[in-house]
Amino acid sequence: MKTRAHVLTLLIVIAGIVSSDAQTKKPAPSGQTKPTAPAAQRKAQAVPFSVGETLTYDISWSSYLTAATATMTVREKKGSYGSQAYYVVAEGRPTSLVSKLYDLYYKADTLLDVYSLLPQRGSVFSQEGKRQRMKTTMFNHKARKAQYEIQTRTVVKKDLSISPYAQDVLGALYVVRSIPFKAGEKFSIPICDAGESYTVQVSVGAVETVKTGIGDVRALKLTPTLPAAHAGSARRITLWLSDDARRMPVRMQAQLAVGSFDLTLRSATR
Repeated sequence: MKTRAHVLTLLIVIAGIVSSDAQTKKPAPSGQTKPTAPAAQRKAQAVPFSVGETLTYDISWSSYLTAATATMTVREKKGSYGSQAYYVVAEGRPTSLVSKLYDLYYKADTLLDVYSLLPQRGSVFSQEGKRQRMKTTMFNHKARKAQYEIQTRTVVKKDLSISPYAQDVLGALYVVRSIPFKAGEKFSIPICDAGESYTVQVSVGAVETVKTGIGDVRALKLTPTLPAAHAGSARRITLWLSDDARRMPVRMQAQLAVGSFDLTLRSATR
């Protein structure tokens, strides 16, 4: 159960396999990714997504069984914590067949500041049978601090220091879409998730053709590398972003010791 929870959460937010207990300005080839700081006039960052965008995915096990579906939606742009933020939600559910065996539901959301592309707050809710968890991270980027809280039958809180430009896992995916990288480049993203801070290194590969539910799509291949302590059961993680203005995640894959999980775009709407 724990390994399955790790993998499904990864495929919903594709920044890393999240432990069930216990990251913009054009990056330099080997430097840390830094979203452009908000200007005095508070100009919104240019982004390749818009309010109303919904991406729907099929999640399969070793390319044979469609085990779950996932959606990622930019639900709205709203006033938030004295600023403006995109409210982004990702949800994952098993198919009707699999749900007869496992009662699973995952939801991640983030409030991504429109001026800095930094998260204001991020959360992950998981339900596995009768077991529920709610993990929330509140960010104070000015102070470089965050407060993490996990609710189960009890509530545990943790204060931690964060790196400049730290992202939560869902926000990181949308920020990566906004980076004008090219094949052959490398960059890094600091992550604050589940009460821990770490850095994800990303290598950009060549353009490949990916088969999806919306047809064959030319996409850049990205290979994120997580520290061993945060990689869970994944041996290799790969992400493909469409090589166009939208930079949509069209496929995601996690290689495991016992096979692989694939997430493939089924449909996309604005």
